[in-house]
Amino acid sequence: MWRLHRAAVACEVCQSLVKHSSGIKGSLPLQKLHLVSRSIYHSHHPTLKLQRPQFRTSFHQFSSLTNLPLRKLKLSPIKYGYQPRRNFWPARLAARLLKLRYLILGSAVGGGYTAKKTFDQWKDMIPDLSDYKWIVPDIVWEIDEYIDLEKIRKALPNSEDLAKLAPDFDKIVESLSLLKDFFTTGHKLVSEVIGASDLLLLLGSPGETAFRATDHGSESDKHYRKVTDKEKIDQLQEELLHTQLKYQRILERLEKENKELRKLVLQKDDKGIHHRKLKKSLIDMYSEVLDVLSDYDASYNTQDHLPRVVVVGDQSAGKTSVLEMIAQARIFPRGSGEMMTRSPVKVTLSEGPHHVALFKDSSREFDLTKEEDLAALRHEIELRMRKNVKEGCTVSPETISLNVKGPGLQRMVLVDLPGVINTVTSGMAPDTKETIFSISKAYMQNPNAIILCIQDGSVDAERSIVTDLVSQMDPHGRRTIFVLTKVDLAEKNVASPSRIQQIIEGKLFPMKALGYFAVVTGKGNSSESIEAIREYEEEFFQNSKLLKTSMLKAHQVTTRNLSLAVSDCFWKMVRESVEQQADSFKATRFNLETEWKNNYPRLRELDRNELFEKAKNEILDEVISLSQVTPKHWEEILQQSLWERVSTHVIENIYLPAAQTMNSGTFNTTVDIKLKQWTDKQLPNKAVEVAWETLQEEFSRFMTEPKGKEHDDIFDKLKEAVKEESIKRHKWNDFAEDSLRVIQHNALEDRSISDKQQWDAAIYFMEEALQARLKDTENAIENMIGPDWKKRWLYWKNRTQEQFVHNETKNELEKMLKCNEEHPAYLASDEITTVRKNLESRGVEVDPSLIKDTWHQVYRRHFLKTALNHCNLCRRGFYYYQRHFVDSELECNDVVLFWRIQRMLAITANTLRQQLTNTEVRRLEKNVKEVLEDFAEDSEKKVKLLTGKRVQLAEDLKKVREIQEKLDAFIEALHQEK
Repeated sequence: MWRLHRAAVACEVCQSLVKHSSGIKGSLPLQKLHLVSRSIYHSHHPTLKLQRPQFRTSFHQFSSLTNLPLRKLKLSPIKYGYQPRRNFWPARLAARLLKLRYLILGSAVGGGYTAKKTFDQWKDMIPDLSDYKWIVPDIVWEIDEYIDLEKIRKALPNSEDLAKLAPDFDKIVESLSLLKDFFTTGHKLVSEVIGASDLLLLLGSPGETAFRATDHGSESDKHYRKVTDKEKIDQLQEELLHTQLKYQRILERLEKENKELRKLVLQKDDKGIHHRKLKKSLIDMYSEVLDVLSDYDASYNTQDHLPRVVVVGDQSAGKTSVLEMIAQARIFPRGSGEMMTRSPVKVTLSEGPHHVALFKDSSREFDLTKEEDLAALRHEIELRMRKNVKEGCTVSPETISLNVKGPGLQRMVLVDLPGVINTVTSGMAPDTKETIFSISKAYMQNPNAIILCIQDGSVDAERSIVTDLVSQMDPHGRRTIFVLTKVDLAEKNVASPSRIQQIIEGKLFPMKALGYFAVVTGKGNSSESIEAIREYEEEFFQNSKLLKTSMLKAHQVTTRNLSLAVSDCFWKMVRESVEQQADSFKATRFNLETEWKNNYPRLRELDRNELFEKAKNEILDEVISLSQVTPKHWEEILQQSLWERVSTHVIENIYLPAAQTMNSGTFNTTVDIKLKQWTDKQLPNKAVEVAWETLQEEFSRFMTEPKGKEHDDIFDKLKEAVKEESIKRHKWNDFAEDSLRVIQHNALEDRSISDKQQWDAAIYFMEEALQARLKDTENAIENMIGPDWKKRWLYWKNRTQEQFVHNETKNELEKMLKCNEEHPAYLASDEITTVRKNLESRGVEVDPSLIKDTWHQVYRRHFLKTALNHCNLCRRGFYYYQRHFVDSELECNDVVLFWRIQRMLAITANTLRQQLTNTEVRRLEKNVKEVLEDFAEDSEKKVKLLTGKRVQLAEDLKKVREIQEKLDAFIEALHQEK
């Protein structure tokens, strides 16, 4: 009975263990177990031998899970009495198995917590790379446009299919349980299991830290007690610095790889494989807006408040070097101590497949990887600066616009300003210092401009000028970034390193800033490459005490970090202010359009260039109209103009001397000689001058003639300037003068008048010429002697003493002519004496020269009147002319002379008309086109010639619309990128 009762109790314990075992899921039939396994589960198995029971106190003493509640087992009551060699090893086996279960569970929980904590620590140490999302090519973000992810997801197997592929864990457990058959005793089995658990912990289970913390804690405490606090801090700083440098190198390596990848992607973009719409052109769009604004005349209280990075600093502080490090190329001219930046240079940095630079107004690209192109670029910038500087000045406010593209460049717009100076040296204009201050203030007073203040770290901070200027423009430091250059020299020369820290922190200046940076821009050698300077800078800061002593943070050093910070600040400012500026220009546009509608309701809005094109078409039409002038009109005006030019010479030098001869033979000889001399020397040149002047007059008449209601006086100044410049450039054909001389000489040699009509025309021409000369002579005499008695009585005019003397002399000379009407042209000396004595007898003192002057006019009038009377007599002399005046006292050689002159004028006018219409008008039209093309390229000339409120208003409207359109396009692209 006792044995049966004991077997029942053992079976009940065994069943409880099997049911609640943590290592085995499910129950296994006892008949299917191995022989060893049956002995484990059933203590009364025949093959099992009784063993001596173990002390339970040892189990409780060394267990870490002693306090854990064990599952209570309902055992049958056992009567106490004599129990020889009782062995409760099943209970001990259950306890050990329970210990193993809780050991594994605790290790998993503690290890998981430790792993999570370690993961959080490593996560905090990793830098935030969210700002570098742009490094990933756009094709990654747009991959869903090219790959159907939904289709791929549907093609993947579902969870049920994957579950079928997973191993059968029940079979694995069954196989593991069969391994227990190799253990013969329960004690051996428990030892093996415990050893396996210890091995698992040694191999690095997740709960290692939780279970071994207490074991190693005492040793760590002993070790750290020996180390001082200062050494701990130094050790931590060293580890932090190495970690930062490590991640900096990793970041640089990633940026380099990304730079190469983006270069390849952008090269594919150029070939048309993939079209980028946002990042590649966003900064270019913004730069175009700034270029238009630089030419815009700010009116109607509208100012340019769009952000840009303004680089200011003292002369030779390293502004240009910092800018070159950001642009990654030596693009600016350099000099030893002299001022090189003479005008503002706007540099637009953007991303591109190749490292190139180009000017806004030029299509030439400078390859920044080639030293020849770099030298050419520096030379071109220097030439443009000197061209902008006016005579008598040292600096200029005119901006040079330069675009620099390359892989890995930070997108931003920087403006390099002339360095601020304290003293005007020799060779500079007296107002150089004030001009530089005014230029710097004009850029810095923009409330959205980012001020990049450059300070030379190798000189005393008290000598800085620019910091006071920056503190005036931005007293709160909300848009200022302070950069200390030449830190390597500063660390060598400054006795107290804390002084550099004070400079960086802004404690030595009244200026406040958003951020403070320290950079190294080389060893002072202008031939250093950008890559060499960057390596030197990184090597310096790795070994610098400024970082090791925590005077500077790792993010405050190197131009790379400066470039990233400036770019971030620039785009932040752009996003905050660009929409406000767009609204401002919308209001300006509305005001300008309203003003135009009120002042010019029926006129189109034509800006200066459009008005110039309209005026150009009108001028060319007028030049074409010049070729449509009739030949008759050309010949009439040419003949009339030529006679007006030569009439004086013909009358005074040819006709009058010949007419004073005594016979016709001498008259004809004198005329022939005079005409030959005149033709050889003066007449052809005079004729060409007359033709050229006639062409000018006709051209001017067409240019300035009002066109009625269609005439627009806004073009008058432009047309006048085009006319003057075209005439100035036009030169008459030199060969025309020689051919004209031969034609004129042949015309004057001809003396044969063919019919009476030509004879009468010659007499009429002679009468008109003599009457015009007679009228001029009478006017001269009237001015000489003063008003006659009628004018004196009617207009209350009196003669002067000189006029009185001239009148008395005239009267005396007229008496002499009445006595001798055929008197020669000159007075003899005795006749002059007689006249003077006669006047003195009447109380009039007269000079002999006055008598000669008066005689010239008196005799001239007498001669012309006699010649006119002779013309009347010659009207009927054509018959005698045909008979060569034989048996006739009438001689009309003077009529023949005037006929020869008249015929020469007609032939000359015809020749000149042919040359005008066939050659000169076309050449003039060509000159006009050239002048118009030159004016079209000269903006200053157009501004000077096309002026007025209407032009300015249309010009402002055009610019404001262009700015608004570009701003709207930029804002839309900016939103798309965001």
